[in-house]
Amino acid sequence: MGNVINFAHRGSSKICPENTMAAFKKGLEQGATGIETDVQLSKDGRMVLIHDETLDRTTSGTGWVKDHTLEELKHLDAGSKFDPVFQGEQIPLLDELLELTKESGTIINIELKNGTVMYEGLEEKVIELVRAYHMSERVIISSFNHYSLSYCKKLAPEIRTGILYMEGLYEPWEYAKTLQADALHAYHRAVLPEFVAKAKSSGKAYHPFTVNDCEEMERLLQAGVDGIITDYPDRLAALLAAKV
Repeated sequence: MGNVINFAHRGSSKICPENTMAAFKKGLEQGATGIETDVQLSKDGRMVLIHDETLDRTTSGTGWVKDHTLEELKHLDAGSKFDPVFQGEQIPLLDELLELTKESGTIINIELKNGTVMYEGLEEKVIELVRAYHMSERVIISSFNHYSLSYCKKLAPEIRTGILYMEGLYEPWEYAKTLQADALHAYHRAVLPEFVAKAKSSGKAYHPFTVNDCEEMERLLQAGVDGIITDYPDRLAALLAAKV
């Protein structure tokens, strides 16, 4: 169990405001060995970490992320809606997360948010930055946009990719071969032990999302998954520690 990646989903997002530096740091403190985050582009083409395509739910701003410059986005409060104690937390850049983790060995799962908004050049920008930080071997690029994943693999065969999907994908390990993808980022209820075994025999890893219940974590660990994406990295860390 020691090699199972403990991905903090948007950081420790039940303790801190999601996709903020506070959440990423807390996740690492709680034992996460991986960080999952979401990347979009500002109006001036900067890679910002935020899940929703709009600002309203998690920040003091309104409207689309794509319609605001980095300077405008950096002036928003990304913490107070979660808890006033986090007032002043900003929307981070991907650069900031890579800088935080470059020396730690942490695996970074970068989800490209390019399904609703088709950000031109997002793949190239992410890959260029990952290479600049010499972190290609520690990054997994994931997306629900599988055309984008295929494109990423052509641009950077050395960077792992993970197919995001919900239930019902038939023999996903075979489908992954068509994209040259390395991992299956499946909704956790779509993961069965026999699926994990077949994926492993095909050289594909399973990293199910978003798993917050300890019994479900235990089920997936027994099934042999290679990583778990969770809002509670402390819970998963405790389970993994008990198995050492």
